[in-house]
Amino acid sequence: MNRNARSRQQQHRKGIERRVRSTEAVEFFNILTDEALLETVEALSPVHRERLYPPTVTLSMFMQQTLDADGSCQKVVNGWAVQRAACGLKRCSTRTGGYCRARSRLPLSMIKGLARETGRHLHEQAHPPWCWQGRPVKLVDGSGISMPDTVENQARYPQPGSQAAGVGFPLGCLVVVICLATGAILDAAMGAHRGKGSGELGLFRGLDAAFEPGDVMLADALYCNYFLIATLARAGVDVLFEQHGSRITDFRRGKRFGARDHLVAWPKPARPAWMTPEQYRTFADELRVRETQTDHQVLVTTLTDHRKVRKADLADLYARRWHVELDLRNIKTTMGMEVLHCRTPDMNEKELWVHLLAYNLIRLLMAQAAGHAGVDPRSLSFKHTLQLWAHWHGRGLAPDIELFCLIAQSRVGHRPGRIEPRQRKRRPKSYPWLKKPRDLARDDIIRYGRPQRPK
Repeated sequence: MNRNARSRQQQHRKGIERRVRSTEAVEFFNILTDEALLETVEALSPVHRERLYPPTVTLSMFMQQTLDADGSCQKVVNGWAVQRAACGLKRCSTRTGGYCRARSRLPLSMIKGLARETGRHLHEQAHPPWCWQGRPVKLVDGSGISMPDTVENQARYPQPGSQAAGVGFPLGCLVVVICLATGAILDAAMGAHRGKGSGELGLFRGLDAAFEPGDVMLADALYCNYFLIATLARAGVDVLFEQHGSRITDFRRGKRFGARDHLVAWPKPARPAWMTPEQYRTFADELRVRETQTDHQVLVTTLTDHRKVRKADLADLYARRWHVELDLRNIKTTMGMEVLHCRTPDMNEKELWVHLLAYNLIRLLMAQAAGHAGVDPRSLSFKHTLQLWAHWHGRGLAPDIELFCLIAQSRVGHRPGRIEPRQRKRRPKSYPWLKKPRDLARDDIIRYGRPQRPK
């Protein structure tokens, strides 16, 4: 590296560090106790001119926007203008156009890289007592995400076929890989909810890099698939799934380990449409798995040594699969990601990854608090941590031991086997459904007046 290039690199790093030290808006980058995240920011940050909204400030404002209940561009720009005035900097405009253009310039690779780096950092720093039998367990699940009804969003994420044109919303499918010990998101993929190469299984096949030999994958019955299990087994990854409803389990067959616990061979099924004949031939003619029944539930696993992993151990581990449902609820409901807000698919993907990055930073605070208190991170409340961080960050304070002690004070209840109906007691307001495009509904009101509401 010549002298000029080395000088430019030093100036680039000093610029990032200066903004990290001097502006509250990038306080998110001080959550890591070491320089791992700052070094990643330096490596992924694009070369840019000195602007009102450089990439680090823009990304931090974007994260702050996702964590705010208001969530509007105007509010975050107003906050940045007030912060600059408080720091004695030059007055800036409170119009949102510059910030919106800065968001569009943010490289998606930078946001993805930071989210994956924080997840990897958390996963690797997990304390041994947080792991299951000394092995890393990774949760996998999917969910749906809605977004504004625009032509661009509909083209990439078409609405469900059950919805009429003009009254539906684009729907995407999200699949995440989450560390069971810390709750950190290790990787994610988003695609259309229907169509070729879409759906949870199709998206998951692109996330195989998130798994390493020795991992254990924990997921629901949708993932209990011959080819998926065989692929993971060849990579040295064990699995634990619930039995798929289409498969019949006969405990009279196979090698018996105990009551309703046996080793059985699955024959290779017919080649699926998405698989090439060459790929199909690489799979063995049969797959040996362990099937066991616990609490009216049949589990399938490649953990076949019944002396090391007892039937009760499998039941306890599968019960912890519910954490992925709670994690998705934290991301979608607590952080407000259930409906994305951008009008183009590319910006919606950026908004998704900014949410995941902000989520991982909150999880990092929880892991640090759990390490100081000597407790499991899963026993701490995500919403409590998010609320504390909002107040802490709002006063310009850096994370310290006092914050970690406050986070560790609130514990979530331990309610094994909890069952709740998916129903609401309080009724919504009795407005009729909009069954035609909004502009046509407005024309009808102008022409005929508002329809009479039923008494």
